[in-house]
Amino acid sequence: MSKELPSQYDPKDVEDRIYRMWEQSGFFNPDVCIRKKVTAKNAPVFSMVLPPPNVTGILHLGHAEMLAVQDAMVRFERMRGKRTLWIPGTDHAAIATQAKVEDTLYKKEGKTRHDLGRTDFLKRVEQFAQESHDTIVHQVKKMGSSLDWSREAYTLDEKRNLAVRTAFKQMYDAKLIYRGSRIVNWDPKLKTTVSDDEIEWREETVPFYYLQYGPFVIATARPETKFGDKYVVMHPNDKRYATYAHGQKIEIEWINGPITATIIKDKVIDMEFGTGVMTITPWHDAVDFDIAERHQLDKEQVIDYDGKLLPIAGEFAGIHIKKARPMIVEKLTQKGLLVRTDAGYTHRIATNSRGGGVIEPQIKMQWFIGVNREFRMPHSKIKGVKKEQLVTLKTLMQTAVKNKQIEIIPRRFDKVYFSWINNLRDWCISRQIWYGHRIPVWYCKERSKRGKCGESIVSITDIKSCPHCKGPVEQDPDTLDTWFSSGLWTFSTLGWPLDSARGKPKKGSDLATYHPTSVLETGYDIIFFWVARMILMSTCLIGEIPFKKVYLHGLIRDAQGRKMSKSLGNIIDPLDMIGKYGADATRLSLIIGAAPGNDMKLSEDKIRGYRNFTNKLWNIARFILLHAEEKNDTGKAKFSSKQQKQLAELAALVKKVTKHMDAFEFHHAAELLYHYTWHTFADKIIEETKPHLTGGDRGERIRAAAFLFEIYTTLIKLLHPFMPFVTEEIWAQFPTAGKKKKRLLMIERWPQENNKT
Repeated sequence: MSKELPSQYDPKDVEDRIYRMWEQSGFFNPDVCIRKKVTAKNAPVFSMVLPPPNVTGILHLGHAEMLAVQDAMVRFERMRGKRTLWIPGTDHAAIATQAKVEDTLYKKEGKTRHDLGRTDFLKRVEQFAQESHDTIVHQVKKMGSSLDWSREAYTLDEKRNLAVRTAFKQMYDAKLIYRGSRIVNWDPKLKTTVSDDEIEWREETVPFYYLQYGPFVIATARPETKFGDKYVVMHPNDKRYATYAHGQKIEIEWINGPITATIIKDKVIDMEFGTGVMTITPWHDAVDFDIAERHQLDKEQVIDYDGKLLPIAGEFAGIHIKKARPMIVEKLTQKGLLVRTDAGYTHRIATNSRGGGVIEPQIKMQWFIGVNREFRMPHSKIKGVKKEQLVTLKTLMQTAVKNKQIEIIPRRFDKVYFSWINNLRDWCISRQIWYGHRIPVWYCKERSKRGKCGESIVSITDIKSCPHCKGPVEQDPDTLDTWFSSGLWTFSTLGWPLDSARGKPKKGSDLATYHPTSVLETGYDIIFFWVARMILMSTCLIGEIPFKKVYLHGLIRDAQGRKMSKSLGNIIDPLDMIGKYGADATRLSLIIGAAPGNDMKLSEDKIRGYRNFTNKLWNIARFILLHAEEKNDTGKAKFSSKQQKQLAELAALVKKVTKHMDAFEFHHAAELLYHYTWHTFADKIIEETKPHLTGGDRGERIRAAAFLFEIYTTLIKLLHPFMPFVTEEIWAQFPTAGKKKKRLLMIERWPQENNKT
């Protein structure tokens, strides 16, 4: 007889010990599984990369949900006998990490990064990043995540740096990366460009001003930008302005005196908004910039990179725009140019989610990826795209999803994806910060009688002198957008670049075996910024999709449906919940009720409820083990017709659960198991079987014990992907039937529909 289980299940006594046992077994690594003959060499492959958490702090509930869902996938596929690889890693998150360190440096020491210098400041950042990394890894393990830690990666480590530089050079040589002046998101606070994904849109209620611009009335919430407005734009079909011709010049009185304005006709104008006419500020608005580009109009800077007005603003020059706005409105009023003011106008303003600064669009010389530039595919595994075919990056991103090579779950996000891709702008990839991958471009500084050499050299390795004139060189001071390196994540973690970057991966290598990955699981809020860019980089650089499926989970909200935030005081820390109720209860609460793509409400009460389910599983195990001495080999037990019917129902449950798992409906699978275990098995089957365990002849007792054992061990296997700790602990206590050595539950075979476990 097996030893009796303790009367209560205590996760604190179990979880760390179980995780160490899993790690020591080596079975997180598919190579070990093959070597120890747990997995066949020719077994089907399941591979996935962990979306790398930023090394800026601790894991939140969104990360916990991600880990719960992904680990359920991995454990399910591993138990099916697949070669299962789940690669861990962290993201250096350049802007976010540098901003945190800068903030701490200023608060504690009253210093800026410039006081320390680039080298010493980066040492501080790297120390912070390492400490954060260690915290995150600990938290990921607390969730029970069965990641192959032998393949752990970091977006800023040496291998990823080589991948980044190789990618940059290949794309530069293909003329997909270029340097030019275009409008970008500029953060005056952090003094850097910011990617679209780091923009946080915030509603703001401000006055809305109607201004007299010659014969027209224009409306604006930002009068401080209007000093350089010398173009008035209207729709070519607007009958109200039919008497005005495109290119017509008119003389008007404006903020600082008379100016010559030009009429521009453009279909982008919304005739129903305001007066149907507007002036444009091409230097400080993306839509206005596009209009200016289309019509080859002048662009003039009004606001500097610190958020202060330039000399074009006359007496307001040098004043910050916030302070200047009421002063400008007063002058407009005095000149009779303010027609009226509407209070309570609500619009969205862009802020930097990493530092809180208000974004001021600026035209700057930056590095870009041209998404509409044509290039020849050196090799292609994209359906509908042939080798050496001329394509654009935008076309590749569209084609991979249109041809169903990549399936987005749920499908309704296809429309969201295509809407964003169709309106995709060239991607600004340079940042004016110190932490991150330095742009691998060197500029020759040589000056001679014949003039400056002026060469720009893109190199995978560092260079000390100009290869053309042997003169001194200086590396570009900017760093690359974090999403450039994380866009390479699926293949840079599997051995890319190869010795011959344009060649094929060696048969049996990680890249050949596990890429494209089977699925990418992530939040729907970054479908544009990370998912799309991974498709861009993978199709461009290695000619194949990065993943076959994209599973999008929703956001976690509080019990009232509100977004969790510090200001509302409704944040639930997953580590606190694990400490109180255990990882299994926390995981199950993050899966049941979480349909793909849908937001989910979560409260501590829900987590507490699944702690009760964990205890129920434990108590069932204790009860069955009390009768373990009556259990013999289940294959020799002759079950009654009623028991056989109930086993057939169990087989039907296995079929349903497996079907849901295959369809990525993990919430349905977990809920089915929860209700069957509690309400069918515990409340009905066990209660009906109890008399047979204590009465009748020995054969009847053996049959009853074997029957319960059969159902329960099947349930334990089915529940393992969702509740790995308690199921593994129970499995270790259960007797084996004719096996010399018990295997870990994590590598046991997934139950089959015919009920052969």
